[in-house]
Amino acid sequence: MAGKVRARAELQPGGLVTVFGGSGFLGQHVVQALGRRGYRIRVAVRRPNEALFLKTSGGVGQIEPVQANIRDEGSVRAAIEGASAVINLVGILSESGPQRFETVQAMGAERLARAAKAAGVPIFIHVSALGADEQSASAYARTKARGEAAVLQHMPGAAILRPSVVFGPEDQFFNRFAAMARMTPVLPLIGGGDTRFQPVYVKDVAEAVARVLETDAADGKMFELGGPETLTMRQVMELVLRETCRKRLLLPVPFALARPLAALLQFAPGAPLTPDQLRLLQSDNVVSDAARDENRTLSGLGISPTAAEAIVPSYLVRFRRRGQFEPAPELVSDGLEQRELKQS
Repeated sequence: MAGKVRARAELQPGGLVTVFGGSGFLGQHVVQALGRRGYRIRVAVRRPNEALFLKTSGGVGQIEPVQANIRDEGSVRAAIEGASAVINLVGILSESGPQRFETVQAMGAERLARAAKAAGVPIFIHVSALGADEQSASAYARTKARGEAAVLQHMPGAAILRPSVVFGPEDQFFNRFAAMARMTPVLPLIGGGDTRFQPVYVKDVAEAVARVLETDAADGKMFELGGPETLTMRQVMELVLRETCRKRLLLPVPFALARPLAALLQFAPGAPLTPDQLRLLQSDNVVSDAARDENRTLSGLGISPTAAEAIVPSYLVRFRRRGQFEPAPELVSDGLEQRELKQS
């Protein structure tokens, strides 16, 4: 125990933390959260030149992008050398080229944990995903679960965070549906639109990572991170349409009919829907009762979850026909009500 206390003491301001995947959507917010706390941060990414913007999230010399590829043992060891903590944020939503679920989310996570153990790094935080399950029909979910198991094999004291769908200005969730609504008169409700999500704000997840880093009470625990509300896919689409001021037909599409659609769309630019994502949509993506009962949630970390409706309108405004000059939905509604009152 004394060794753990000394290791935690090293993570006072100035301690070195290596963050794999630090230039991504979640990663940049994690780097900012750690930077505000005064840590030195080594951002391990495949293309360091594309992560230089992160240097402005801290003081001079505080944040250093370095080249590392989780498929390459040597670069991983170099990125971890001298670190007091390692955070793994690397993950992919769909496969492309050498970026495969197995190599990135399972083998990659195992390689990081093994290297951290060999280097004597005492603290390891692994960000996975709600729905990770080795028995899942989805390769994404299966490899997320295998990554968790591999991490715990080498680093039994690792903390694992499982967020639901993460939202924020650069997300691939609300933004994707808003972009679709701009291009097509019909939005499909896969499986009838009944799949449930618990969207969680990206800054809340980043804050959770930082808080887990600071307390050994989180060691060896698995946290499930969700927002304050549960939304069905239909409600998600309705929120997107309301905030983008668009009217579109919401068309229920049974899973059986969606399979050939996904088979085609996976080759479209941006892969709006893949067969693997279709399999994911057949299961709800919400925090479990067990996690709530055991305080393994945002609230258990002292974080009050942020509602999607408090954030999403601020960045979906760009999808309105006249952008920021399009009246907000509530203003349009109020105006109609006022006219109706005057007429009566």
